[in-house]
Amino acid sequence: MQRQVFPKGRPADTAGFSDDPAATQSSVMTLDQRLDAVEKQMSDLVRQGEENGNRLRSIESGLNQLKSDQDQRIGALEQRMNEAATAAPVQSTETTAPVSTSPAKPKPTPPKSTSAPPKTSTAAPPTTAQATAEAGVPAGDEGEDAYTQGFRLWEAGQYDQAIAQLKSFTSAYPKHRRVSYANNLIGRALLDKGQARAAAEALLANYRTNPSGERAPDSLFYLGQALMKLGQPGQACKAYAELDAVYGAKIRPDLKKLETDGKAQAQCS
Repeated sequence: MQRQVFPKGRPADTAGFSDDPAATQSSVMTLDQRLDAVEKQMSDLVRQGEENGNRLRSIESGLNQLKSDQDQRIGALEQRMNEAATAAPVQSTETTAPVSTSPAKPKPTPPKSTSAPPKTSTAAPPTTAQATAEAGVPAGDEGEDAYTQGFRLWEAGQYDQAIAQLKSFTSAYPKHRRVSYANNLIGRALLDKGQARAAAEALLANYRTNPSGERAPDSLFYLGQALMKLGQPGQACKAYAELDAVYGAKIRPDLKKLETDGKAQAQCS
């Protein structure tokens, strides 16, 4: 029976195939070497896959960080643009106007702790010496003289000349204490001319660039007035609210009274 089933001998000698030679030691070694090579290639592929995965994770992390940074920067830019649009037009372009407080509008006092000098009856601008003498300012301060001349021009209703003089003063004496006065007065002159938008921008700029200036609170109040002229009482109320929040008890009594009237006109809650 065995001879019929395995004509060439036992299965171990023929590997179960009647026509194939028996497996040799060299063929087994060759197979082992090939298997080792395949295993090495597989381990290399696995290692490369892990390295590539780490690289991809690093790249993704860097991209996410870059996206996060860009989102923050864009958000900051958008916030600034919104503030400019809600502050310049919002506080500068949005104002309704009953500047009916203008009859009692306080005029920046050129001299130290001195009430605003009496209005000149002449339309022609007074000389610097005259303005200084009337304002009670000590002689010798050319910056004070230059500001006082601009103040007199504004007081006389010569707004274009006043704006030019005040801008010249701020350019020539950028560190002078009257710069806050001059920039505030430029905004008021524009408001008096009927240019509410330009006035709002000038007043907002004076408040933002020099919040500790002596006329920064006034600029916030007149910003609200400009916004009222522009038909934006809600934004005017925001300007008044900021005035209270920033300066509070430091607001002068005359300015506080004007602010109270302004809030009533804007129907601030």
